[in-house]
Amino acid sequence: MDRPDQLTIRTATVGDAPALALVGAATFLETYAHMIPGPDMLAHCARQHSAETYAAWLADPAATIWLAETQVQSPVGYLVLTRATIPVGAARPDDLEVQRIYVLNRFHSTGVGFALMNLALAKANSKGASRLVLGVHKDNERALAFYKRQGFDVIDDRTFKVGESCFCDFVLARPLR
Repeated sequence: MDRPDQLTIRTATVGDAPALALVGAATFLETYAHMIPGPDMLAHCARQHSAETYAAWLADPAATIWLAETQVQSPVGYLVLTRATIPVGAARPDDLEVQRIYVLNRFHSTGVGFALMNLALAKANSKGASRLVLGVHKDNERALAFYKRQGFDVIDDRTFKVGESCFCDFVLARPLR
């Protein structure tokens, strides 16, 4: 297992879109292969984890993406911070959203997720956001425990489709300042 001091985190650039797409699809598959039918999984990853999707975020001045890498510059995780788009009843105009925080399973418990979240919290505070929001599958107990340790609480839920399959996310928020 790699140690946190063997991983680096940096702000992603446009040239990192393929690496982000690779980690995004791989982590989505690792996390949800047991519950999402194969054709739906493939279509979702092709659309939501394409290099073009990440290039669009990287071109958006309101978005920041941090990329975690090994010593040999292999991508192992990332966090995407954007304006809040998550549908919640009490949305605030100054909310920011952790659109995605993905870390390959092999690198869980290395501190990289905590470090990524700390970067997002610092950036959100520097932008004057009142809170961070995010969505997480209601049965993703590992992620829910991580977010609880980070000070997030469930404030709502939402349904979403991956292909023909419907799922339920919890919407979480963490006040800032």
